[in-house]
Amino acid sequence: MEQKVEKIVTWLREQGERANVDGLLVGVSGGIDSAVVSHLIKRAYPEKSLGVIMPCKSDGSDQEHAKKVIDSSGIQSIAIDLTETHNVMFGTILEQLKTEDIFNADQEKIADANLRARLRMSTLYTLATNHRYLVVGTDNAAEWHTGYFTKFGDGGVDLVPLVNLTKGEVGEMAKYLGVPDEIIHKQPSAGLWEGQTDENEMGTSYEMIDLYLKGEAIPEEDKRIIEAMHNRTAHKRKIAPGPPE
Repeated sequence: MEQKVEKIVTWLREQGERANVDGLLVGVSGGIDSAVVSHLIKRAYPEKSLGVIMPCKSDGSDQEHAKKVIDSSGIQSIAIDLTETHNVMFGTILEQLKTEDIFNADQEKIADANLRARLRMSTLYTLATNHRYLVVGTDNAAEWHTGYFTKFGDGGVDLVPLVNLTKGEVGEMAKYLGVPDEIIHKQPSAGLWEGQTDENEMGTSYEMIDLYLKGEAIPEEDKRIIEAMHNRTAHKRKIAPGPPE
């Protein structure tokens, strides 16, 4: 694990140098993935790394866990509450849709959640511009393969250091780096609405996805769900296409 960590830390430094930036930043949600990235960028840029806490109608426990991540990693931090920004923007959009009689209530929940993720992305890039930093993402191999991220939201980043690690490997790295146990064993959630968990939303578990990515046998229903998610979200893993010349 020491070698894995050092390899990623070295890669992060090289990417920063190649981009001619001063440091790195990450959005800290209070979950295990952002906790691991916080520790990694702190090692890569001890004096030039930033953890950004961005509550947006968030569960209070998420902010508490985010602060524990900041404390455990020793990273510099800033908190920016996006609740009011989201209320104004989403409220304005909904009002106009309803005025035009084109509001689709079935899509409201996901539109709300995706806007929160994209507001966070915009906040991170505004801070990155201010600091001359790169934005570091938190997607692991399971999330990347299944497309379990918001396009141009938490998927809108410069670097994805965990993209080759399964969820289980992220957990092992978290233990090595000293991430608090309560965060390591916390139920994975994007925190996009009350009671939301990753696995309930996906319809399968990270354990099953990890086994699938390793080429091991899993139940047919889990395999079907994973492959359907991968195929449905292919557009998220590519740059915007243009027509042939």
